[in-house]
Amino acid sequence: MTLQKKATIVSSATATLLIVIKLFIGLLSGSVAVLASAIDSVLDLIVSAFNYFAIAKAEQPANQTFNYGKGKIEALAAVIEGTIICMSGLFILYTALKKTLYPEALSHVSSSIIVMLISFILTLALVAFLNYVAKKTHSMVVKSDALHYKTDVLSNGAILLSLLAIHATGFEMIDAIMGVIISLYIMYSAYELIKDGIYILLDASLEKEIVQKIQSIILEEKEISDFHNLKTRKSANTHFVDVHLVFSPGISLLRAHHAGDKIEDNIKALAPEIEWVINAHLDPYDDSNTDTLLHVKED
Repeated sequence: MTLQKKATIVSSATATLLIVIKLFIGLLSGSVAVLASAIDSVLDLIVSAFNYFAIAKAEQPANQTFNYGKGKIEALAAVIEGTIICMSGLFILYTALKKTLYPEALSHVSSSIIVMLISFILTLALVAFLNYVAKKTHSMVVKSDALHYKTDVLSNGAILLSLLAIHATGFEMIDAIMGVIISLYIMYSAYELIKDGIYILLDASLEKEIVQKIQSIILEEKEISDFHNLKTRKSANTHFVDVHLVFSPGISLLRAHHAGDKIEDNIKALAPEIEWVINAHLDPYDDSNTDTLLHVKED
């Protein structure tokens, strides 16, 4: 089993445990913040289970139908996960506003504090693990999961502080106010997640810094006179690069091929842990049709 799949299983197990304890105490105490957190954990479980399926599909090799593999299913999962997170944020906002209009007294505040403290510690440990896996595997699904649970850490911490404030002051409206703040933050996080997923689905280029490094590597090769049509994109753990390399007309195919191999090796060295698919077209002269994609090497 891959590390990415193990991460989703750990996420699912953690979410299940948090659902049980949050629902029990939330229903017992009547805290809208604790109940909202419990509902969020239910969505966490659904998302983590879906992520396992997405990773399993994304890891399948390319075939005659899907020539480039199914890596983009991770981006699709991120969009779906972001949408679910946004919906949970809207529900929490509705619940919090409803409690503002129709206040209800809280009970078992001390028990709620203990539950949210346990939830905060467990979620913090889970985020640390997911960040480790995301950094090691570069999986967008795991990265999305880590971001999702990071919002849970912040929301659990905020709920914990609100319960402590209620316990100390008796001002129960803090519970509803904190629910509104949490919901707005959750929806903001969902927007960032959805945007990243859509960018990948629409074949957005790699980060500007990486593209600039690729350009520098090409320009450093002495055999190259210029280049054009540099295009980049990413899918799951794979970066795709397409470029036309222009050589002098009299260069041998062997020398041009060696120069192209050298450029490819240097590009892959930018991130050895990433799978690179580089398609370098060798041109004996500049056949570019647009000035916007032409890069001329300065002497």
